[in-house]
Amino acid sequence: MEPLRVGLCGLGTVAQGVLRILSDNAAEIERRAGRPIVVTQVASRRMRPEVDLGDIGFSTDVRTIPGHPDVDVVVELIGGEDTALELQQAALEAGKAVVTANKAVIALHGDELFEAAERQGVPICFEAAVAGGIPIISAITRGLAANEVQWIAGIINGTSNYILTAMTEGGEAFDEALAEAQRLGYAEADPTFDIEGIDAAHKLTILAALAFGMDFRFSEVYTEGIGRISVEDVEYARRLGYRIKHLGLARRTDAGVELRVHPTLVPDYRLLANVQGVMNAILVHGNAAGDTLYYGAGAGELPTASAVVADLVEVARGKALLPRRQDGDGLEVVPIIESESAYYLRIPALDRPGVFARVATILAEHNISIESAEQRAQAIHTDRDQAWVPIVIVTQRVPERIMNDALATVQALSEVVGEITRIRVDDLDDA
Repeated sequence: MEPLRVGLCGLGTVAQGVLRILSDNAAEIERRAGRPIVVTQVASRRMRPEVDLGDIGFSTDVRTIPGHPDVDVVVELIGGEDTALELQQAALEAGKAVVTANKAVIALHGDELFEAAERQGVPICFEAAVAGGIPIISAITRGLAANEVQWIAGIINGTSNYILTAMTEGGEAFDEALAEAQRLGYAEADPTFDIEGIDAAHKLTILAALAFGMDFRFSEVYTEGIGRISVEDVEYARRLGYRIKHLGLARRTDAGVELRVHPTLVPDYRLLANVQGVMNAILVHGNAAGDTLYYGAGAGELPTASAVVADLVEVARGKALLPRRQDGDGLEVVPIIESESAYYLRIPALDRPGVFARVATILAEHNISIESAEQRAQAIHTDRDQAWVPIVIVTQRVPERIMNDALATVQALSEVVGEITRIRVDDLDDA
C-alpha cells in the first residue's frame, strides 16, 4: 500500500521523538498500520544540525506544510496558540488530517476545529494533548463508549505532582520543592501555567468535552493553584489519613457539570493518592465499567511522541474517529459557588479556653457537620506575644456558598489571628 505521508511542523523534543519512534519501530508500526508511515516534510523556525533528516524535505516556514502536495497528514508540534491554530485550520481546510499535542489550542478552539474537520470529513487527533503517553483519549472515546461517564478525577500535571510529592515525602517547603523541580527540568523558569493549574485546566476541558458530549468550556473551569499549600498542611493531612494532590475534577451532577482544578485531600488508601513524582494518573467512573484508572508518564519526549504516533497509526488505518460537533446536551457548568465538597480547615486561633467550641457552634449554625478535628494541647506558635494554635477540622460535604458564609463569620472572631486555610476533600467514591 502507499505510505501515509507526514508533514511535521516543529523540530523540538517531541518532534524528535516522533522521528525516532517512526525509525526505530518502523516494521512494527507498518504491521499495525497496514502501510508505511513516513515523514516527507519537516518545517521549523530554525534548523537543528544535531537532527539528521536524511532525504526529508526541510523548510523554515511552517506554513508551507499544510498545502504541500507530498503531505497527507499534518502533525503540529510547534506549541503556542496563534500560529499553531492557523496551521491546524489550514490543514483541515485542505482536507488533510491533523495530529497535534497542543492542549491549549484544542481547549480554547476545539469547537471551531471540530466544525472544520466535520465539514471536510477528516479527523483531528490529539491523544498526546492530555497526559502524554497515557491513552486516555482513546479510553474515553473508544474503551468506555458504552458508558455514561459520571466523573473524572486526575493528576494531569507532572510539575505540580512533583512539588507536592517533595513536600510530602521530603518535608520540603513549597519554594524549595519548586526550585528543585526547575533544576531538574520538571518546571519552567516561569512555572505559572503548571503551579496555578492552567495547564491542568486545558486538559480537563478536553476530557470533559469528550466524556460528557459538551463543548469546550475552558473559560468556565474553576482553577486554583498549589502555591499556598504549606508543609504544615501536608503533615496534618497525613495524620488525618490523606494526601494532598492537585486534581482536575469533572463531575456530572443534577445541576450540570462541575469543572474544577484545585488542591484536594485524597484518602491515602486511594491509588490516586499514591501517584508520585512527575507521573500522571486519571480515574474515570462510568455507570457500567465503574472505576477505571490510567497511569503513566504525562510528559517527556518518547511518551508524548508515542501518543502522536498512535494517532498516525489510526489515521493510516482509516480508523481515526471523525470529530462530532458537541451539542452540550443542555449541560451547564456549575459555578464553584454552587458546588459541593467536604473541606479541610486550618484555623490559627489564640490558645484560650472555649475557642474551639465557638468555631464548632458557628459551623453547626450553618448546618456544617464535623467529620474529624484536631487541636494541639499547647500553643505551638507565637505572634505579637500571643500564643496560638492551629485548629484543624475536616467537615462533611457542604455547598461552597454555605462554607463561605460560615468561614467569614469564623474569620471575624477576635481569637482568630490569621487567614484560614481551606482545602477541599474528595473521597472519589460517590457516583
